[in-house]
Amino acid sequence: MLPKDKIQRINQLAKKAKATGLTNEEAKEQSTLRAEYLKQFRSSMRKTIENVRVFDREGEDVTPEKVKKIQERRKLH
Repeated sequence: MLPKDKIQRINQLAKKAKATGLTNEEAKEQSTLRAEYLKQFRSSMRKTIENVRVFDREGEDVTPEKVKKIQERRKLH
């Protein structure tokens, strides 16, 4: 997860962009921070999905084969 100060800065830049607009430097900073945030988010989401097992109402494992293969390869389940 991104540090609080970086998330706060993303929010500050977003508010400023809506209110008055950003300078070129601020726009570049915002773009860089957003890219870093998305990279972290996607990594976290991927790890979560790769650790999930899905069961239907009857208790049958219906986890997608792609996820099962990843879990097998990483010896997660």
